[in-house]
Amino acid sequence: MKKTWALWPAWVLGAALLLAAAGPAWAADKEVITLGANLDSAQQKEMLDLFGVDRDSVTVLEVTNAEERQYLEGAISDEQIGTRAISSVYVRIKDDGSGIAVQAKNITYVTEQTYANALVTAGIADADIYAAAPFPVSGTAALTGIFKAFEEATGQQIPEEAKQVATEELVDTAEVGDQVGDKSGVAELVKQAKEEMIRRGLTDEASIREVVIRIAAELNVNLTDEQIDQLVNILVKIQGLDLDIDKIQQQLRDFQTRIGLSDEEAKGIWESIKSVFQKIWDAIFG
Repeated sequence: MKKTWALWPAWVLGAALLLAAAGPAWAADKEVITLGANLDSAQQKEMLDLFGVDRDSVTVLEVTNAEERQYLEGAISDEQIGTRAISSVYVRIKDDGSGIAVQAKNITYVTEQTYANALVTAGIADADIYAAAPFPVSGTAALTGIFKAFEEATGQQIPEEAKQVATEELVDTAEVGDQVGDKSGVAELVKQAKEEMIRRGLTDEASIREVVIRIAAELNVNLTDEQIDQLVNILVKIQGLDLDIDKIQQQLRDFQTRIGLSDEEAKGIWESIKSVFQKIWDAIFG
């Protein structure tokens, strides 16, 4: 069939020329899925459909309960970890500087902001991430799947210490948020305290505590002394990772404007990302 190139917008034609020059390796983005090992076949399909992908078109890995326990044991109760791996994750790597976007479905304990905070602590950057389950789960175990998918997609190993500290941050933030009854407020508190701590180079507990108390007051988040201790303790561990404040702020700068999508809107994002380039590819080589 003859192509009518004059009907294509200029940006599409430009992209098409770049794709033609690149050949089969044109896709800059890479998608990886991790599925909970204890999902049955119908549930696996449900997750893949939610993520808008076909099993044959992406890398699909399994995450076992043993892998989840590697980072969660000692951080939360054994009962909360459970014996099955259910949480599933979609990770798509984007261009440098794109930032982190997080979407979640059937995750009851961990907010999207809490995931994002923990991800930058682990050194994960420039990725679209969708954490989900076929039925309500806490979501704490999904972080293990994100680690595994990100490493597979990028070929980069996340340091074990960073994984452990990021997991503790996620668990402690979620726990305090649940206790206070303000999960989003506590997540924002941790984000702001982490950024100020790193920007000012604070290393002693007393100074970090002052920051936590002040920001909590500004956000109207009422914490007990024990909860303050819990957040200060994890912030001290985060400081030990020697994180880059500019990178943290870059990754989270647009986060608030890229969450809160409905399930259908979220699914549409992943599908539209692929379909627009597929159309270009078909136009050139179809």
